Amino acid sequence: MLDSSRSADTSKRVIVKFGGTSIADPNRITRATSSIVKAVKSGKEVIVVVSAMGKTTDELLSILHSTNKSIDREDEDDILSMGERISARIFTAFLKTEGLKSKYFDPSDNTWPIITDDNYSNANPILDECEKKVKDFVEPLLSKNIVPVIAGFIGKTKSGKISTIGRGGSDTTAFILAKALKSNEVIMVTDSNGIMTADPKLIPDAQRIPEISIDSLLSLADSGKKFIHRKALKYKAPESNVKVISHMNGDLSAKGTIITGGIRSNLNVELENSSIASVTIIGNRISEKPKLIYGLIRKIKRNQDLAGLSLNYNSIIIYVIENRNLESTLKAIHDDVKSSKDLISMTIRKKLGFIKIKGSGLEEAPGIIGKISESLMVNDINIFGILTITSSILVFVDWKSAKKSKELIKKAIGEDK
Repeated sequence: MLDSSRSADTSKRVIVKFGGTSIADPNRITRATSSIVKAVKSGKEVIVVVSAMGKTTDELLSILHSTNKSIDREDEDDILSMGERISARIFTAFLKTEGLKSKYFDPSDNTWPIITDDNYSNANPILDECEKKVKDFVEPLLSKNIVPVIAGFIGKTKSGKISTIGRGGSDTTAFILAKALKSNEVIMVTDSNGIMTADPKLIPDAQRIPEISIDSLLSLADSGKKFIHRKALKYKAPESNVKVISHMNGDLSAKGTIITGGIRSNLNVELENSSIASVTIIGNRISEKPKLIYGLIRKIKRNQDLAGLSLNYNSIIIYVIENRNLESTLKAIHDDVKSSKDLISMTIRKKLGFIKIKGSGLEEAPGIIGKISESLMVNDINIFGILTITSSILVFVDWKSAKKSKELIKKAIGEDK
């Protein structure tokens, strides 16, 4: 047996989550467990989270949906949990063959650490309950040189029923464990070398991004297949870095993409301290002329900070933060309008308030733009611009009503205090 004397120093703790493709067959499981052995030998305290092997969950879903009758959601969650539960048992058995002491956690046991509400198929973890369970039952194993293996994606309600967390569920499990165990590193083992500059299946020469912030990650507005789902990111502690690596490496120290920072778990509303000016430029087929657009933006950015941009076929609206250089900037833009055969005219609206609504809850809040518009309309406040950018909504109103608008929006969307 391996008998490495491990320190209680939480900086040595690492949460390793294996995606389904990384443990899809015996060779990949062997490679994965070997990487855990290397990490333990190097002095790491490793906690493993496993997804269902390969396409197991998809296959179970296909069977459940093959009937034209409605399956009870509690029964569906119980059945879908089997993929991860089997993975945990197999992974633990493989670790033992490598000479490690290991213990798997199963939701049928009282020691199960992930406690959720009763929202089956998309359950929400109850963080206080989770943290207590992790500290009581997972953390003590580390000082005994035992590697805990937890089935991802699965929860258990307070009444003892099995639940599933939904999209990004195994990532959510990993982040909850990292926060409770004060681990500053989470490693996601996937079928990708990290987060890429483009989808390698579409762009063959796509390259790995060494480091990216959560804000930038959200701005990519990806479907979620190759990136961490937004719901899971709500549970990431800002102080924990996440590394995405390929299972082909067979080494947890391999290079990948480091994801830094954190996001608010719910919505918040901010008002820019300075007023905004909107510059609307109309022309002929502007959207087909990237050099023209670049020239306009470059000229504005010499003296102004951009707050937003909206583009359609024949016009572009650029929102800039007002400062003492605004007049000279507007004159420079107007000179371009006069000299360009592709531009026709420009209009300016000054003294706008700039309100930003942001947070990971936006994609889970259908109708939120309607709520914002309705709350301002019934109070006779005009919206002069509204933009949606992944996890943000930008709203432009008259500067005189900006503070009132901020409070109305907060009330309308139920911003957390």
